[in-house]
Amino acid sequence: QAQLAESGGGLVQAGGSLRLSCAVSGLTFTGYHMAWFRQAPGKEREFVAAIRGSGVSTYYSDSVNGRFTISRDYAKNTLYLQMNNLKPEDTAVYYCAGVLVFGTKWPVAAPTDYNYWGQGTQVTVSS
Repeated sequence: QAQLAESGGGLVQAGGSLRLSCAVSGLTFTGYHMAWFRQAPGKEREFVAAIRGSGVSTYYSDSVNGRFTISRDYAKNTLYLQMNNLKPEDTAVYYCAGVLVFGTKWPVAAPTDYNYWGQGTQVTVSS
């Protein structure tokens, strides 16, 4: 069945950068909108960024717009999140998610709209 596996998290100082990866298997990558969400302790899961199945459109939350970039490599079936100028408030577990393109509105930014989820990778930004 479908599997999503995040990697690339870690500890970084404020102002630094990280690139998260999400390896996708068990589904047709081009047929799914993909997204990144994050969840800090005691807080609700929040939307970070999404990329359309075709890759031609992206959508970002206001809190990360201009600092983060979402992309996808179809040859590698991998989703990426490049995070620059990290801030302590970016500290959270980051999850990748996917939803079938067909019959799905764009943009898609609600956690309940996504069907497939990874296990998450921890990002900690120190001050």
